[in-house]
Amino acid sequence: MPATARKSPPARAERESSVDEIYERIYVAILEHRLHPGTKLGEERLADIFGVSRARIREVLARLAHEQIVELFPQRGAYVAKPTIEQARDIFEARRLIEPAVLRRLVDTHTPDKVQRLRQHVELEHDARRRNDKRAVIRLSGEFHTLLAELAGNYALSRSMRELCMLTCLTIFLYDAPTSQSCRDDEHQMIIDAVARRDAARAEEIMLEHLDHIEGSLQLDQGNGEADLESIFRD
Repeated sequence: MPATARKSPPARAERESSVDEIYERIYVAILEHRLHPGTKLGEERLADIFGVSRARIREVLARLAHEQIVELFPQRGAYVAKPTIEQARDIFEARRLIEPAVLRRLVDTHTPDKVQRLRQHVELEHDARRRNDKRAVIRLSGEFHTLLAELAGNYALSRSMRELCMLTCLTIFLYDAPTSQSCRDDEHQMIIDAVARRDAARAEEIMLEHLDHIEGSLQLDQGNGEADLESIFRD
């Protein structure tokens, strides 16, 4: 009995680590547009790909569903979320309310280290664009906004922004917004400059214009919902 007790914590840690790893890989695949809106996420196929039980896959899918990244349908299974036009508008309305609050808090808690982290991130965006690495551009563009919320130091805002940025990413793919126009790194740089000057009003103004540009780039389009899960997750 004592030996069993000693083995339990590592086993639990291994399970949690595995769930976190699978969650992150699916999350990044969606963020990088390798998994498309409407793609079916078959439990059995994913369990085979990741070498885990279907129960563990269900745990991952439930977590993604809680964050509205995945939709679960009785008798049909799990699918990558496919936001409607109305939902897309709701996403941008929420971002217009939340992101100015993020910037105000970030300006209030301004430090040189925070500004440096933002500048380093934008340099990664510049580099990805120079290399024409579209997947990295998509991922880094979304992560810029979640980084703003993280540095602002409010967990609730940070979690909300992570979910909203993922839903925005799905919307951009679904409605065929050009990556180069949808989230421009020059506007990211302008936001950082305003934060560095502690000019909250200007930072908010640029952010709202930035969100207008993203939403304005959307075009109605239909995805086919098909994807080869094995080719996505097996290198």
